[in-house]
Formats: sequence, C-alpha cells, structure tokens
Amino acid sequence: MVKAILFDLGNVLVPVDFRRCHEALARVCPHPPESVRLRISQNGLPRRFEQGEISAEQFVAEACRLLDMSIPPETFWEIWTRILDPEPLIPEVMLAGLRRRHRLLLLSNTNCIHFEAAQKRYPLLRQFDDFILSYQIGAMKPAPEIYRAAIRRAGCLAEECLFIDDLAENVAGALREGMAAIQFVSLEQLQRSLKALRILD
Repeated sequence: MVKAILFDLGNVLVPVDFRRCHEALARVCPHPPESVRLRISQNGLPRRFEQGEISAEQFVAEACRLLDMSIPPETFWEIWTRILDPEPLIPEVMLAGLRRRHRLLLLSNTNCIHFEAAQKRYPLLRQFDDFILSYQIGAMKPAPEIYRAAIRRAGCLAEECLFIDDLAENVAGALREGMAAIQFVSLEQLQRSLKALRILD
C-alpha cells in the first residue's frame, strides 16, 4: 500500500523552460542565447550549484565571469528565476485530495534560488509535508543517496513510496531503490495511473 507520494518539481508540478533565462541573459551580455547556455554549463556550474557545492554568491560570480558581464546579483537572480512558468501543471485541489490519505513530499534537483522563488510563486507547495532538495542533500537524482534520504524522510518502507518524475532516468533510479514510480507525461496520464493504483478516485 502506498503511504507516501513524492513529486518532482520541474515539469511535473510546474513548467520549467531555461530558454527564457538564456534569452534574457543574452540581452545583458555579449553572447547569443545558445552560447549563454553552453558557457554557463562549463565546468558543470549548474550541477555544482544544485548539489550545494557552491554558494549562491559563488554561482553568480562564476556565471557573470563566463558570460563576460557585470550586473547586480539581484538582477541576475530575477533573470535566473524566469525559467519558472506561472501556471502549475497539477492543480492544488488534486494535491490536497491526495494529502488527505498520504504523506506528500517534494523530491527535486534544484538550487536555493529557484526553490525560494518557487515557494513564493506557487501556493500549492504548502500541501507538502517535507522537501528533499538536491542542494541540501548534496546529491542529485538519479544518485541513490537522494532517494534513500527521501525514503527516510517519508517515514515508511521504500515499497510504500510512490515517486513521480518526468525523466525516465530518475524514475529508473527510484525503481532501483525499491520505490514504485510513474513517469509523468501529462496531468491526464497521471490521473489515469493514480486511478489504476486506486490512489485517486
């Protein structure tokens, strides 16, 4: 029996599009959007930030250096959080219904800036009992450490946890740790899957 449901954040609960961020950065630096994307990904910079290996201040300093630009940190963060679309993919009323019978947890590869922005923008996050975040855990999906941390925080057995993520490799990582898992494609597909498991009426 499923006791805890764990949701990914980006492209499951809320839409994420890094192109908006890259295009906005291209307007304040001397590089086009595709070059912005490639330069920022040098040396695994976003991954190091999402694993909590560097601070927010270190991230913005390194990103500005890679993009040959000098802008105030608050301007950079405003641009960096444009990846978050204002309209969620899953309605809060559905999460509230699931929470009546299950613990709800968020299991996400993210960084402190994006998560703080998400908490301000999306009231639906108040439905979650706990947050397991890569930058706090020091590991990213599909590494086993982050799933094991999530299972501990769920307070139940691995087989009593259901994980929902849009990426096949992250779903596979959860399955390897003994969790049940669904790959998210759309709200309608998720609702069908949850009804088949008798989790959703």
